[in-house]
Amino acid sequence: MSGRIYLGELEELILLMVALIGADAYGVSITEGLEEQTGRVITISAAHASLHRLEVKGFVKSKMGGASKERGGRRKRLFQITAYGSQTLAELRDVRNTIWSQIANT
Repeated sequence: MSGRIYLGELEELILLMVALIGADAYGVSITEGLEEQTGRVITISAAHASLHRLEVKGFVKSKMGGASKERGGRRKRLFQITAYGSQTLAELRDVRNTIWSQIANT
């Protein structure tokens, strides 16, 4: 890896979900996708805390979406993975694959 990148398991899973969902990723879609993909249920507040940390670290960026009647006129914060976030996921995948390949060969 190019540098030391520290992501907790939940941060990594949420970053993966943002990458999977794309530009329309927001708190609820991320938590629902995570539950669908892993069976793991997390609260919306845990997702938002992780998303905030990921944004501070430069792995995601966010913008406010438009207001909707379904949300009582409230706007969604939409998240998108950054190039740095994509690079980080690729590096994490490569490290894991390297380790797994050594386990498989023993």
